[in-house]
Amino acid sequence: MSKPVIAVVGAGPGVGLAVARRFAREGFLAALIARRPEALDEYVEGLQRGGAEAYGFPADAADETSLRQAFADIEARLGAPSVLVYNAAVLKQNRLSEVPIQDLLYDFRINVAGAVVAVQAVLPRMRAQKKGTILLTGGGLALTPFPTHASLAIGKAAIRNLTFSLGAEVEPDGIQVATVTICGFVKPGTHFDPDRIADAYWTLHTQEPGKREREIVYK
Repeated sequence: MSKPVIAVVGAGPGVGLAVARRFAREGFLAALIARRPEALDEYVEGLQRGGAEAYGFPADAADETSLRQAFADIEARLGAPSVLVYNAAVLKQNRLSEVPIQDLLYDFRINVAGAVVAVQAVLPRMRAQKKGTILLTGGGLALTPFPTHASLAIGKAAIRNLTFSLGAEVEPDGIQVATVTICGFVKPGTHFDPDRIADAYWTLHTQEPGKREREIVYK
């Protein structure tokens, strides 16, 4: 297919779908990755009703093999993604003094390690083409941690670090890496409406080389 492809890992009714809609309006094919096939079908149908060209690819962000297979399937069916959005995260309350280590490690696999797997899946083609955009959904917990959301705060801090580290590595290859650090609760009809937040992702994608921001703090 000749249209550019955006792959959204952690597609859901908030930021993930809003970003897919925003890029679809600009002519992108939307490849949605989420764990539950029945939810994916609903998301794809919703986007298609709005005029988007969207496809679902079931995968578990905590499972490297599953996630890599989803990207292989996307490339075989639609072509290599020119934009990657990693939006997967575990949203639950826990405290460092109490959280079982296995739970902390599982959360880290989704919050951070899955992003590395996704990046590694798209980088070879982006490097070969000397262009591409990698956008990671960050959070205000990276800047101001809450003790009741310990594993998520660790994950968002790591995502922010990953963004800056990876950006320094691959920017010479023509690849844009950036994060949207969302400092609030995503809710339709408010300042943190997902459709408004999605504009920040589009802004980062369309910035010219030499004028690219590594982070937009949305607050």
